[in-house]
Amino acid sequence: MEKKDLLKETVKHIDIKSYDSTQLIDAMRNMSFTSRDTARATDILMMMNEEKECTNILTLAGSTSAAGCMQVYVDMVKNKMIDVVVSTGASIIDMDLFEALGYKHYIGNQDVPDMQLRNLYIDRIYDTFIDEEELQSCDNATYELSNQLEPRPYSSREFIWELGKWLYDGHAVKKDSLIQTCYEYGVPIFCPAFSDCSAGFGIGKHQWENPDKHLSIDSVKDFIELTKIKIAAGTTGLFMVGGGTPKNFAQDTVVCAEIMGHEVPMHKYAIQITVADVRDGACSSSTLKEACSWGKVDTTYEQMVYAEGTTVIPAIASYVYHNAPWKEREYKNWTKLFNK
Repeated sequence: MEKKDLLKETVKHIDIKSYDSTQLIDAMRNMSFTSRDTARATDILMMMNEEKECTNILTLAGSTSAAGCMQVYVDMVKNKMIDVVVSTGASIIDMDLFEALGYKHYIGNQDVPDMQLRNLYIDRIYDTFIDEEELQSCDNATYELSNQLEPRPYSSREFIWELGKWLYDGHAVKKDSLIQTCYEYGVPIFCPAFSDCSAGFGIGKHQWENPDKHLSIDSVKDFIELTKIKIAAGTTGLFMVGGGTPKNFAQDTVVCAEIMGHEVPMHKYAIQITVADVRDGACSSSTLKEACSWGKVDTTYEQMVYAEGTTVIPAIASYVYHNAPWKEREYKNWTKLFNK
């Protein structure tokens, strides 16, 4: 089997504008188990959008962007449902920038021998394939941008803003990537573990070749910047896909603000969609009720949804899109807090 035989059918990103999930979610509200949890999570996301002063933070971990939800997040930003993004580097660089440069994710399966895939330079995410040779374009893009920018410490937000500008200025093949959309609408993107993706390779190569004078990523600067948004915003809501570093990073801003001498409210709204377990004491960075004990999340409007993200995120987002509380909201444009 040749490479072209495995990279034929592309993953199609679902369009929440093309269907209305209202009847489905309304029916789930009178069911049980994950269905009822999903309906309540939808209701909380509606509340987050109905409260005009609430700043809504999307956190992304896992591979839902590669699996068909990338356009969901773009549409949530475009339609004022989301004001800040906190993500793994993989979702932003290896998946979103990757497609912005004109490449695709492919429908595969987990039965092809992985050594065969390695020999063909095909990377696998469960049943999704990526051309490794194409993925190296993300390494090269971040390397080239690093060489163009002033050599100094940057927050990941600063670097990704520059990347959005770079795409906007003519380097994008696909014009509505999440990076470029957030750049255009003033939505900051934070990647607290930014080196854990192709950007780490690209910036690493830049530093290797410029050991005495180079660009670097300051993750503490990320933390301070996101905390400044929390202080300025006051009321905040979290829509969390997966868990891990992005989830905890966003939650910790409440504690960080207090340490810096600012009394801020806990995150008023919180939704987490996860398949992680609680029995190891983690749940990919604690349950939302447990987070309350740390002073991070209020438990009045919180909902855990134990489901694989691609099965429930499109229905939740479609419901909010079609019921349209976002039409009464304004773009928060938190990027202006830093680009003065």
